[in-house]
Amino acid sequence: MTAVIIGGIENQTENFTYTMEELQALAEADNLEVVASIHQKLERPVAATYFGAGKVTEIFQAGQVHAADALIVNDELSPTQIRNLEQDTGLTVIDRTALILDIFASRARTKEAKLQVEIAKLQYQLPRLRTSAAEKLDQQTAGNAGGGFTNRGAGETKLELNRRVIEKQISQLRKKLKDVQKDQVTQSKQRRASGLPQVALVGYTNAGKSTTMNGLLQLTGQEEDKQVFVKNMLFATLDTSVRKVHFADNKEFLLSDTVGFVSKLPHNLVAAFESTLAEARNADLLVQVVDASDPHAREMIATTEETLASIGIDDIPMIYAYNKADLANTRYPLVTGDTITYSARDSQSLQVLADVIRQKIFTGYQTLTFLIPFAEGQLVQQLNEEAQIIKTDYLATGTQITAEVSPQLAAQLQDYVQ
Repeated sequence: MTAVIIGGIENQTENFTYTMEELQALAEADNLEVVASIHQKLERPVAATYFGAGKVTEIFQAGQVHAADALIVNDELSPTQIRNLEQDTGLTVIDRTALILDIFASRARTKEAKLQVEIAKLQYQLPRLRTSAAEKLDQQTAGNAGGGFTNRGAGETKLELNRRVIEKQISQLRKKLKDVQKDQVTQSKQRRASGLPQVALVGYTNAGKSTTMNGLLQLTGQEEDKQVFVKNMLFATLDTSVRKVHFADNKEFLLSDTVGFVSKLPHNLVAAFESTLAEARNADLLVQVVDASDPHAREMIATTEETLASIGIDDIPMIYAYNKADLANTRYPLVTGDTITYSARDSQSLQVLADVIRQKIFTGYQTLTFLIPFAEGQLVQQLNEEAQIIKTDYLATGTQITAEVSPQLAAQLQDYVQ
């Protein structure tokens, strides 16, 4: 399917070129071939068609010349604007929100992600219902509508019936989603109760979060089956993955790989995936992975931080991890304050990143000496499994162990501290 992409520059927006390049990447991610790109300077969108009459004519002509099938608009349109543009251009009109929703729908793999995307799609469709779509919607939802819709008053229109059907579907899907998320809430509580530090990888889609996670797992000797899905495409994964990272000195932390962001991410999708991003909200440290080779890296950082702030994540310590330094032809690995420049495919870079993370999350650890009675052998085993053992001596009164321990373990064994 071929498409013309178009954007309106409101008030000379500085990031216009960036968002149009991103729109083309999104179109390609949805298997659409972009055959032309058009823009128009606008003080404000036109109510009826978003673009002015002359530009609409230009769109029609471009569609004819390139034999295009669709028009992709770099903004969210009203139902009236979509309808009028389709009539005037002869093209199927897809706004930015619909495009992103379609990509998310094709990428969703788990039951939770599928439910979240379906809810967002229905919320998008609700104000865009048309009476001409009534028969199609009836066929799609007849099995879910139930008997409650069969005896409506004569004054109720087909459009109102379909609106009620969608509202009921959304309600049913939310109930299913709540049930699916119960287990995840329990698991999240268990992770917090473990006392292990939590680190979340956040950032723009396709910046290399999953590659970074797999690299850190491989660096610390994790089994291959613990690694997460990686592919060079936008929104390769929509699901949050959590793995335990275990170092040779017995220090451990939980690492999560979250869904990627993109500019103008639809509000309904942000809301739908808020529970998925709970791991980021509960984190002790955020690692924002940035594509160092992308000329729009600054805009990507701003988008990530705006999206996090919109769901209440704005006060957690953050490391800025500039990935793909090998593609950016810059020196790496390099650490400057809370910023690291690295390549997720370079073992030395990953070791430096791991060291930076360790410095941030293990600051409360302390070296203590314990005298464990021989009768409490399970505590010796616990120290060997959870602490970095520095020295072990066997005395007449018990086992004397000097170890670097976490604050939680120190508190648990305070009665045995010498």
